[in-house]
Amino acid sequence: MVRRLPSQPPVLPGFTHIHILGSGGFADVFLYEQNMPRRQVAIKVMLSEVVNDQVRQMFQAEANLMAQLSPHPSILTVYQASVSSDGRPYLVMEMCSSALSERYRRERVPVPEVLRIAVKIGSAIETAHRAGVLHRDIKPSNILLTAYGHPVLSDFGIAATLSEAENQESVGMSIPWTAPEVLLDETPGTVHSEVWSFAATIYSLLAGRSPFEIPGAQNKSPELIARIGQAKVQPIGRPDVPASLERVLKKAMSRNPVNRPDSVLEVVRELQAVETELGLPQTPIEVAMDDWALATVADLEDRTKVRGVASAVVSTGRRRRRRTTPHTGPVTVGQARRSGSAGSSTLSRIASQPKGMKMLAWGMVVIAVLVLTLGVTATAVLIRAGSNSIPTVSDIQATQGVDSIEFTWPDPGIIEGDSYQVTSDGGTSIQSSESFVIDAQGGDRVCITVSVNRAGATGPPSNQKCVVFTE
Repeated sequence: MVRRLPSQPPVLPGFTHIHILGSGGFADVFLYEQNMPRRQVAIKVMLSEVVNDQVRQMFQAEANLMAQLSPHPSILTVYQASVSSDGRPYLVMEMCSSALSERYRRERVPVPEVLRIAVKIGSAIETAHRAGVLHRDIKPSNILLTAYGHPVLSDFGIAATLSEAENQESVGMSIPWTAPEVLLDETPGTVHSEVWSFAATIYSLLAGRSPFEIPGAQNKSPELIARIGQAKVQPIGRPDVPASLERVLKKAMSRNPVNRPDSVLEVVRELQAVETELGLPQTPIEVAMDDWALATVADLEDRTKVRGVASAVVSTGRRRRRRTTPHTGPVTVGQARRSGSAGSSTLSRIASQPKGMKMLAWGMVVIAVLVLTLGVTATAVLIRAGSNSIPTVSDIQATQGVDSIEFTWPDPGIIEGDSYQVTSDGGTSIQSSESFVIDAQGGDRVCITVSVNRAGATGPPSNQKCVVFTE
């Protein structure tokens, strides 16, 4: 195929053109220097020959979506959008490198680096999904690197809201990283199809090729579509890639969307589990809190306070203040806190004592304060530990199918953000559903244990459930 020449860069007030960065089917991307503030930026300019009402709407939608999502640290930042004097819409974006999309084809990207990139980009995709947006073109070339090496997701050019996607016709797609149900026009895109594309992208970064490319064979569109439809994922072929990671990707690229994880976040948590298995620090998940936009500075500061201690001290003070009977025995913290003349007279008595007695009295006060403080703190810790304790899964049931065993369990009381860690002979899996299916055949003995994972900490495991598959 003959590549077209890039279009003429538009004259844009406040920007100086430097050179072309790349070309696509609908737009060219140029490097410009912004005059104020002075910095280099990438400007995506629509081609004049393709600009029509539909393309303008797509471009406007991309600008709005990118602006909405770009505060995320792993989504490309958009500075502004406008229309040039010759009528071409353009988008001013953060200048990033496309080196990763060339590098993974040329050399082996280390597994720890791929996992770090995957968790960050997965967090970006999950954030878009929570905002009701499908990317619909997840692939290695849409992962760029900032000047500091941070991966960012770019090009929401064919993105659609989740509600709109159900009614839209299929649009241009990148076949090697497109889910089979999208290729076959069964759906224009869903969260499950994005899970597939995300896993295919991770696979590519590890294997140096897309999942259904066969070295030395025909890898044109018809062959790729046929192989993707069969969903027989080839082994990555790297000894340093753990089997658990291959299982995560294979499950996420299941032919039937129902067999895939229900969200990209589930895949990300499984990738974190692989990091832990390899002895790596877990890459943090970057998903905004649901109530972030509503939180005030005072709210955020208040959340740093240890509420249990504060409430215990207040209640102790109230109980002490209710006592009005004069007290003539040893000095206590309750007496020291009394309001009015009672407190004053107590301190006066200490001051009037001989020097040796005064030292003894003040020592008793200090000891009493320490005892009370330690008691209140211990009570607060126990209260918080009780309220934040991780629940334990129990009553696991097993149902035998034609060639598999399905394990199910009741919700033990998980909260938002929790997940289940399922351990079997096949390894460890992180998921959100209360069921787990294992392939089996006659005579196989299958066992699992299930724990609840909360904020990176794993609770106590369930009793092991074992079942023997019968013919």
